[in-house]
Amino acid sequence: MSDDQGFSRRSVLRTASAAGAGLGIGAAGTPAAAAAAPGTAAAAAATQGESATPPRRGRTMIGVPFDERRTVRVGIIGLGQRGGSMIDLFLALEGVRVVALCDPVREKIERAAKKVTDAGQPAPALYAKGDHDFEKLCRRGDLDFVYVATPWDWHFEMAKAAMKGGKHVGVECPIALELKQLWELVDLSEKTRKHCMQLENCAYGQNEMRVLRMAHEGLFGDLLHGAGAYLHDLRGLMFDPDYYEGPWRRKWHTRLKGDLYPNHGFGPVANYMDVNRGDRAVRISTFGSPSLGLAAYRKEHAPKGDESWKETYVKSDMAISLIQTAKGRVIRLEQDVSNPHPYSRLNILGGTKGVFEDYPPRIYLEPDMSGDEWGDFDGYKEHDHWLWKEHANPPGGHGGMDYIMLFRLTQCMRLGLVPDFDVYDAATWTAPVPLSHASIKANGLPQEIPDFTRGLWKKERPGVDSEKPEE
Repeated sequence: MSDDQGFSRRSVLRTASAAGAGLGIGAAGTPAAAAAAPGTAAAAAATQGESATPPRRGRTMIGVPFDERRTVRVGIIGLGQRGGSMIDLFLALEGVRVVALCDPVREKIERAAKKVTDAGQPAPALYAKGDHDFEKLCRRGDLDFVYVATPWDWHFEMAKAAMKGGKHVGVECPIALELKQLWELVDLSEKTRKHCMQLENCAYGQNEMRVLRMAHEGLFGDLLHGAGAYLHDLRGLMFDPDYYEGPWRRKWHTRLKGDLYPNHGFGPVANYMDVNRGDRAVRISTFGSPSLGLAAYRKEHAPKGDESWKETYVKSDMAISLIQTAKGRVIRLEQDVSNPHPYSRLNILGGTKGVFEDYPPRIYLEPDMSGDEWGDFDGYKEHDHWLWKEHANPPGGHGGMDYIMLFRLTQCMRLGLVPDFDVYDAATWTAPVPLSHASIKANGLPQEIPDFTRGLWKKERPGVDSEKPEE
């Protein structure tokens, strides 16, 4: 859940102003489906998933473990709302040292540096000399992992810089904004032998991990459908000049029509269905509502003369996507941050033996239940993941999932284990950003989701549903 990290207004607008034109239209690995008229050969190819996958440029990163190390040395890029809070969790983890910090806003980087020394660690190196000082951080020889928590249009550049500098990298979502960028990250991860991960905290939520284990234990029977979402009223924050500096997040609503933030909903459901681990997301079709919410909020709350009055919002307030998998399963994604709505990620999973629905959590499983009455999800606590059994009250925000995610990541690095997810998951979970935009522009025409694994999705393998390792 990345937020403002203090990067300059100029740097945000530099790349964002041109981003909408080509996101997923004619990009590498997918047909130009958005430009294809219904009934044409190009439209048929898009619908049937007949596009060339670029040749592999390195060995796969599937199943590649980290090198074992006693201490995980971390560099953090972006120290605003998200990075400024996640540093507390890095400092709370055993065997983790925060070595370097980067943010062009001096006040933010100095506040974060004080947290490091207050935790009893040596003073970190600071990089605050302009928008590209992160490149120097990534070239350091004493870092193992780079954490990126900046505005979205910087994610791709920073992930590339980290891997080229010989570092594993974890990025807040979305990891990139164009299909060609996703392919480049896949290729670079394989070439450099460094993991590039979408740090999807919602995959580590207690409910999500419990449902994941129950699905793998067969309690839902054969899986049929699922749903995930990001329904979060961000109007007040997007018009707050002190929260999203730039205001970079609101600006994206002037450029793209589709789902700007699919990862929180898509990642957990993809895990339930073993996407990239025995199944594959094949195609996506997206429809969008009118774009009215931000303009209505501006009319009520923004003073005349505010810079927001120059903006024209085009992003569909509610973007609804349907994804079909190779096994024929269906995943529904929703995103709306521009209108009144209680927070929800939907988090639904259905199969031949029953269904789970979240917000609020409720379950109906046969033969445990009958009579069309929802059952109590608390009755299935014995299926909790071992991480939640060992960390019943984890520190940090978002119900503790942030801490669980970082604990597990750094545990894998210390013990030399394979990470729970990889660059192929990052690319798959983020692909709906450009593809939903292209689908809406093409009146809902299905868009092919590239096979970033290049055929290796057919092999079953572990993921977030991990076994407890021996320390």
